[in-house]
Amino acid sequence: MRHTPLNIFLLLIITVLLSACSRQTIYEHAIGWERSGAGLEAAQITVGNLNIAYLRSKEPVEGDNLVLIHGFGANKDNWTRLARELKGEYNIYALDLPGHGDSSKPLDIGYRFEDQVRYVHQTLARLGIEQFHMMGNSMGGAITAVYAATHPEQVQTAVLFDPAGIFEYESELVELVMKGDNPLIPKEEGDFDRLLDFALEQRPFMPWPILGVMEENAIANRDVNEVIFRAIRDTGFEPAFRNTITNIQAPVLVVWGKLDRVINYRNADVFVEAIPNARKALLDGIGHAPMVEAPGKSAERFRRFLAEQQP
Repeated sequence: MRHTPLNIFLLLIITVLLSACSRQTIYEHAIGWERSGAGLEAAQITVGNLNIAYLRSKEPVEGDNLVLIHGFGANKDNWTRLARELKGEYNIYALDLPGHGDSSKPLDIGYRFEDQVRYVHQTLARLGIEQFHMMGNSMGGAITAVYAATHPEQVQTAVLFDPAGIFEYESELVELVMKGDNPLIPKEEGDFDRLLDFALEQRPFMPWPILGVMEENAIANRDVNEVIFRAIRDTGFEPAFRNTITNIQAPVLVVWGKLDRVINYRNADVFVEAIPNARKALLDGIGHAPMVEAPGKSAERFRRFLAEQQP
């Protein structure tokens, strides 16, 4: 059965009517339905001193591996809608980066891109995943790019959704942060709703119990989010990242929503110019997270991109 947002809403209403469920319980059921519809299950692994949570395909397939890296302040469940579109085609692994989701959230480790690439590499090594296609969004897009440059023998192709790392063309976010206002880090009630409005042009359906729990989680993560943001905020203005991505050997697709307020879509051209074998795809009417806002279109762009790599 394909779990549409309307189906999930109806199931939630039935759950509320038949039992005195807490918002947290409703949230957990909804997330579980989303994962199940995408053919995913939750798992955890210990990597050094870190506990890393991730989603993986319930049923292995004969196809390639696909590794998914979320953005700043997000988590592995940002990929369930895209994973549903690609269900049965790939062995999918969606990671919670340290400091995010259900993974460990230490305040005293490095969170620069190269640090996070190291954590991802260690995690994939522990999972025994040697070669894969890789996708990343925002901060995760920058991590994917650096990973592809650092471990070219592993990455078959890379897809960067509205990637961080280059801010040659500034955005609304840069202007707000310079004024001391960061909409990406919720601090109080109402901030998470503002974050969604700022980051997403096409907001997915989200019943109030789920939105409430997500806001509580985001506010609870404020301290670690502040640490991570400080670690990565200036990278887009530094030359190191641009120099690193020139070493990428894998084919790269840069996908960008033209209504992105977090990172200006015109930076796509800078990525394409810096990466030897890269091309871009701009999406009208889409904001900062195409895989959330337009999962079907994002999946189709990926399939077309792979087809173009065939001799």
